[in-house]
Amino acid sequence: MTSPEIELKALMLASQDGDGAAHRVLLERLSRHLRAYYKGKLVRIGRGTTEAEDLVQEAVLAIHLQRHTYDPEEPLTPWVYAIARYKLIDFLRRNRASVADVPIDEAHEVTANDDHLGAESSFDVRRLLMRLPEKMRCAIEAVKLDGLSVAEAALRCRISESGVKVNIHRGLKALAALIAQRTQS
Repeated sequence: MTSPEIELKALMLASQDGDGAAHRVLLERLSRHLRAYYKGKLVRIGRGTTEAEDLVQEAVLAIHLQRHTYDPEEPLTPWVYAIARYKLIDFLRRNRASVADVPIDEAHEVTANDDHLGAESSFDVRRLLMRLPEKMRCAIEAVKLDGLSVAEAALRCRISESGVKVNIHRGLKALAALIAQRTQS
């Protein structure tokens, strides 16, 4: 195992044991790794840093909600990159891009764990979403949870397409802040 793998795994195990400080550090470090990963993938298909940042927030949220499913007997980074890969594929599907447009063939991504939220985690996300302003909540639910396009979400939420994008971006940041608050308790 590499040194970053050892450090990240130690933080994940402490996080699973309820160490809020370790959990915050883990999410911060993973955010840096995921940001570089998504920027590298998205630049190849002409996508921007805003989309990469949205994907980082989605992946970090999924990691937070699914950390209880991580098996301590396994390496951490393949589990994390499996989640990141699924988030990227979901993004490409939502945006009508082809998965073939992005090379996703790194060996460390092959080990995949199920990224779907369980009932408890889904309820947790819905509870957190209820704390957001209505337009933000509507945009996130429409695009990120219901899989609608930005145009479809704009119609549903009765806001412009750019308003949907801004609300998603700001809403994901607000959700990350809410999660950080909860892990500090």
